[in-house]
Amino acid sequence: MTPRNLDGATVVITGASSGIGQATAEAFARNQARLVLAARDGAALEQVAARCRALGANAIAVPTDVTDAEAVQRLAARAVEFGGRVDVWVSNVGVGAVGRFHETPMAAHEQVIRANLIGHMNDAHAAVPVFLRQGHGVFINTISLGGFAAAPFAVAYSASKFGLKGFSEALRAELASEPEIHVCDVYPAFIDTPGLVHGANYTGRALSAPPPVYDARRVAEAIVGLARHPRDSVVVGSVVHLVRLGHALAPSWMARAMARFMEAYFRRAPAAPVTDGNLFAPPAVAGGIDGGLRAPRQRAAGRFLAGAALVVGVAAAVALLDRRGSGGLRLG
Repeated sequence: MTPRNLDGATVVITGASSGIGQATAEAFARNQARLVLAARDGAALEQVAARCRALGANAIAVPTDVTDAEAVQRLAARAVEFGGRVDVWVSNVGVGAVGRFHETPMAAHEQVIRANLIGHMNDAHAAVPVFLRQGHGVFINTISLGGFAAAPFAVAYSASKFGLKGFSEALRAELASEPEIHVCDVYPAFIDTPGLVHGANYTGRALSAPPPVYDARRVAEAIVGLARHPRDSVVVGSVVHLVRLGHALAPSWMARAMARFMEAYFRRAPAAPVTDGNLFAPPAVAGGIDGGLRAPRQRAAGRFLAGAALVVGVAAAVALLDRRGSGGLRLG
């Protein structure tokens, strides 16, 4: 049966060497889970495993590239060998490449898709047979608000997140006849992790995240909550609801507005090197959980922007409906 008490549960976490993955590993460690931690950087992964052991958990590091299907199958086998079963699998790997579509190398676009979509499919392809054999399991996909709305200047990232959302929904439907096997999704807003600094940047400008930016530990708490009480999806950060609403009401308008916002930001942002980031190799420094993006003034600005986003989204929807109505059916 699905583990409600996580003490002794075997939990696999991919992308565990920093950011949300590390925060999630530490959160499960505080619940005394048995942890199987995976990422490309073995040294950084071992440091996270050591932190989890210091919190009282039994943890091992298994260096794994999730874009390699055979490596992920070996990870699953190692997890079963270690814990006797796999109760929870957190599919958490995520990378990004920011830049105009035609100025971003196709190799970079392809790698984003491989990591963010195929990597999660590799995880599920290894985990689901284990779940079926043992009769239970929780598979948790870390997606993004990018699963609900397009991200101009991060086209492959958008494609991967839209695709991951569809994959997760389809897999959940396939497994609906297995009441103790769950496929769950987490949709975080902008999160304060080293991921933005680590990502590929083809803009020639320094990157930052728009406020509000949330603590990665909030995402970790949501993931642990899903392991205890599985449900289809959970959102972290109220701004995700606003983005989802705006996209549902006026998707083209939202995407164009985001593109204009990004273009304005790039005009002001300081110069920065063009880099492949961590697309093809782990970063030189894993960076820990936090990315240093949550300045007090940014949090204050975030509260204003969240309210403004709702007003603008509703206004755009009204304008869209009014334009449609002018063709024959007039509103009001």
